[in-house]
Formats: sequence, structure tokens, C-alpha cells
Amino acid sequence: MTETTVTLSEAAAKRIAQIVSADSSNKALRVSVEGGGCSGFSYKFDLTDAETDDDVIVARGEAKVLIDSMSLVYMAGSEIDFVDNLLGQSFQIKNPNAVASCGCGTSFSI
Repeated sequence: MTETTVTLSEAAAKRIAQIVSADSSNKALRVSVEGGGCSGFSYKFDLTDAETDDDVIVARGEAKVLIDSMSLVYMAGSEIDFVDNLLGQSFQIKNPNAVASCGCGTSFSI
């Protein structure tokens, strides 16, 4: 798999760059997939200052996202987006592999 398997929307890239620039101890957003959630799997978002050997780096502009190789299997072809609407602000993952997802957008099944 290549770095282009997962993409960042312009809105997500801008928000990640803002968050990381506000805290010099963190360099990137880490996105991972964990078991659990109301639909079977859930996305986890963390700020981090370190890469691991199995991380895939997805970058756009000043934004950098790290995804471990195991999570990448579940996220292939996805787009990470940032939504700011009446319901609030959140990162959302548009995953073409998900056959079901919950209303909050952080849980899915394949």
C-alpha cells in the first residue's frame, strides 16, 4: 500500500495544521482503528510527537497524519475530513469499505 491509499481533505489538513502548530510538543495526528464501538470498529484520534516503524504518513500542506499498517488495512481508500456544522466540529472518515456506520461517524463495520 502507498501513502495515497488514505487522503486528507483540505478542511482536515487545515485543522490538523492549526492543532499541531498550537502545541509544539506534537508533530502529527495519529489515526487508528480499534475493535469496539456500536458498529464493530471505531476510529481513534491522538496527537503524537513520534513515528513508529510501521506508520504510513499521509501529508497535505503542513498537516501530517500517521496510520499504523494494521489500521491501514481497514482504512484503504478512505478520506479524512473535518466537519464544522451545527452539530459541532469533528474529524470524520469517509470509508468506502464500511458497510454500516453509526450516527456519530466514529464507529463502523466491514
